[in-house]
Amino acid sequence: MAEVSFASPRQLMWWRFRKHRLAVVCMVVVGLAYVGAATCEFWAPTTQSAYHSTYAYAPPQQVRVGFEGGPRLYVDGYRSSADPKTMERRFTVDESKPIALRFFAKGASYKLFGLIPFDRHFLGPVRAGEPFYPLGGDAQGRDLASRLLYGARISLSVGLFGVVVALVLGVCLGGVSGYFGGAPDTVIQRGIEFIMSIPTLPLWLGLAAAVPPGWGPVQTYLAITLILSLIGWTGLARVIRGKFLELRTEDYVLAAELDGAGRGRIIVRHLLPGMTSYIITTLTLAVPSVILAETALSFLGLGLVPPAVSWGVLLQDAQNIRVLASAPWLLLPGAAVIVTVMALNFVGDGLRDAADPYGS
Repeated sequence: MAEVSFASPRQLMWWRFRKHRLAVVCMVVVGLAYVGAATCEFWAPTTQSAYHSTYAYAPPQQVRVGFEGGPRLYVDGYRSSADPKTMERRFTVDESKPIALRFFAKGASYKLFGLIPFDRHFLGPVRAGEPFYPLGGDAQGRDLASRLLYGARISLSVGLFGVVVALVLGVCLGGVSGYFGGAPDTVIQRGIEFIMSIPTLPLWLGLAAAVPPGWGPVQTYLAITLILSLIGWTGLARVIRGKFLELRTEDYVLAAELDGAGRGRIIVRHLLPGMTSYIITTLTLAVPSVILAETALSFLGLGLVPPAVSWGVLLQDAQNIRVLASAPWLLLPGAAVIVTVMALNFVGDGLRDAADPYGS
């Protein structure tokens, strides 16, 4: 009890969060996802644009362990044939042609973090050029595992950048509304209510359709991030306003005002630290919604478009039922979205429970 009495709010929050085992596990999953997205070039067997039309819709290869001549990793090769009626290429496993694998295999050159020249990949074939499709191939013979990792960089970063912009708008407008009240509060709240009254999907579609079609991938990425941020700040602003209304009458705020502290200093040094846990919780729960919004827009063809790669762009290949019947692995980007969103939601739930460290 003595430790609890003298512990800082941050320590109390961490101790309570650790009791939420599922949230801790999900935090590790989310952390690994973001680390993998940041260093996707190293983990991907090849680049996102490398293709071999010979292996279009190639099925996933199972990584096996052999012990002949010592432990080794390998995958079975492919044997392809054409259907005499439909001329559709079919692949079967060819166990007589094993493809040896190795860790830190030499492959396509890239720049790690965009700065460090490197040509090593976590796992790849010993002989460059041999087929290696751990999660299968797409319509152009591109490795789905590599594209899934590259797509994670955009899909996950959109969530972070979008929430950061929403944080700035929510804290500034919500803080002004809650601290000053009066006419600023009325104007800001009526604006928030107007934005929240517009159906979300039509608003997304309208703003996304306004993006010029001639823009490049980077410009489109920034535009989509800004669009999602301009829509997603209203909920956070409401939370900030409510907390400001609650805290602005506290004794320590009155003491700061009597001491001659300016309004800006009171907001930054006294009010915002009192709601840090609530802001963190709200942001954690907001990231999944931004990821889902980007995925939905890209899936509908109104967000990011090739050559940009995101999970929503990859799911465009899953719109054809006939394709899914022969290549169901193209739905794996959807599974990645589900796992990531669920993990972020569980982390948010754990942070929300830990936000009241003195609770039971």
